Amino acid sequence: MQGINDKLRILAIHGYHQSDIIFKGKLGSLRKGFKKELDITFVKAPHKIPAKNDTDENAEESGYGWWFNTEDHVFKATVPSDNCIGFEDSVAVITKAWQEQGPFDGILGFSQGAAFAAILCVMQQRKMCPLKFDFAILISGFKSLCAPHALYYNEEVEMPSLHIYGENDKVIPTEMAEEVCKFFKDCKKITHEGGHYVPSKKEVYKAFIIEMMKRKCQ
Repeated sequence: MQGINDKLRILAIHGYHQSDIIFKGKLGSLRKGFKKELDITFVKAPHKIPAKNDTDENAEESGYGWWFNTEDHVFKATVPSDNCIGFEDSVAVITKAWQEQGPFDGILGFSQGAAFAAILCVMQQRKMCPLKFDFAILISGFKSLCAPHALYYNEEVEMPSLHIYGENDKVIPTEMAEEVCKFFKDCKKITHEGGHYVPSKKEVYKAFIIEMMKRKCQ
């Protein structure tokens, strides 16, 4: 009988203007489809984004980000910037989650969370943080255009990765999603015809997850 230790333990990193609660909902199909294979832990970004509408009933569960690229605390992935405000705080949050809830076999990120996950892969490889994981799943990921992050894109990441993105994504252009793939040596790419969302079909993830489970058991 398969036990909790046989599952792949994954730390899930939500997108910009989301939260751990919202992301858990968006990964509902994935969690249900792989309930025997995956144990997913969700972590919330430390930076609250000011609500545009004070009457938003979901205000407490929405609007968190990993870093901002403007002084007035806004983040736009497509805009180059000299700022990455709050980034170090977010690294501390991930490190704390690792120490208190880890270890984890891999990380999964969406949008800004996927961009963050890609950077964490490099930080781990360079031993710049106490994380230790074996794979990454990046959904609608991209290369950060924040100048302070440039140092993370000058070497190849050795670990296996799965990159998933939509051909009609209006938030993260396809070329940005493809750009980050170049930094991963063992990269598997899956595209879908949709936009900026987490695909719910089990087949999108199945082959990669099975491969990672086999590696864990070796």
